[in-house]
Amino acid sequence: MKTNHLIRVVASLAMLATSGLAYAEEYKASTDEKAIKMTNVASLEARVQARMEKGAFGYIRGGAEDENNLRSNTESFDKKYIMPRVLQGIELKEIDLSTQLLGIPLKTPIIQAPMAAQGLAHASGELATAKGMAQVGSIFSLSTYGNKTIEEVANVSGKNPFFFQLYMSKNNQFNEFILAQAVKYGAKAIILTVDSPVGGYREEDIKNNFQFPLGFANLEMFARKNDDGSKTGKGAGISEIYAQAKQAFTPEDIAYVHRISGLPVIVKGIQSPEDAEIAIQAGAAGIWDSIQGGRLL
Repeated sequence: MKTNHLIRVVASLAMLATSGLAYAEEYKASTDEKAIKMTNVASLEARVQARMEKGAFGYIRGGAEDENNLRSNTESFDKKYIMPRVLQGIELKEIDLSTQLLGIPLKTPIIQAPMAAQGLAHASGELATAKGMAQVGSIFSLSTYGNKTIEEVANVSGKNPFFFQLYMSKNNQFNEFILAQAVKYGAKAIILTVDSPVGGYREEDIKNNFQFPLGFANLEMFARKNDDGSKTGKGAGISEIYAQAKQAFTPEDIAYVHRISGLPVIVKGIQSPEDAEIAIQAGAAGIWDSIQGGRLL
C-alpha cells in the first residue's frame, strides 16, 4: 500500500513538472506597445487582468495566504495625510522635486522597487521599466530574478543610474559572479534582500498551478557558464527558486557584499528598529523598510 502511494506521488510530481515545462513552452507575453488612457491604478489592474494569462497575472497581483498583509499594506496609504501649505507665493513652474540619494541626483524622490519576472507582463520586461525610469530621471532597480540581464538593462539605461537587487545564493560562486556583473555594467548600489528565506504560501499560485514560463536571465547566464544543474526559473515554482537562496543571514553578509562589490549596500526587508541598528552598524549605506508587498506573510 505504501509503495503504491509513493508511486502515485512520484507520478503526480512528474506530471506536474511536465505540465510546467509545457506551459513554459507555450507562454507568450504581450508585445503590444501603444499609449494607454489610465484613470487610476485599480482600473489599470482590471484592464491588465483581462489581457494577461491567468496564472501570470495571479503571480504578479497575489499576496501570501489570506492576503491580509497585502490588503493592509495597500490600505495604509489611505491613512497617510498631507498638510498643505498656502500663502507661500509659489508658482507651479517653480516647484522642484529634485533630490539626492547616496549622492546620486534625482529629478523625483520616488524610485522604482525591484520586481521579479517583469517579462510575464510584456516581452520587453525590465527593459521597458528601465527606459521609463530614465525618462523621469529616477532609479531603476533590477531583481536577481529579472528576465533581462544586467548588461541589457545598462544598455537601455544609458547614463541613468540603476541599482541591482541581490537575492543571495547559498553558492558564493554565484554571488560573486553576479556582483561582478553589477560592477562591470555600472550599478550604483546593491540592494541586499534579507527577508525572503522561503517563498510565501501564495494560494493564487497553487490554484493556478503556476510555474515560471520564462527563465531568469542572470540565473541562466550563470548556469550556462557553470553547468551546475541549478534552477533557472523556466518550468519551476517559486519554492524551487527560493530553495537555492541563502536563508541564514547575518551582519557579515552585508560586509561581504560590500567587500566583493565595493558598492553601497542597501539592506531591504527591514521592519524592526533593532534590525535597522544592526544593519547600519554592519555597514549598510541605507535600509529599505519592506514587507515584500505582503507576498511572503
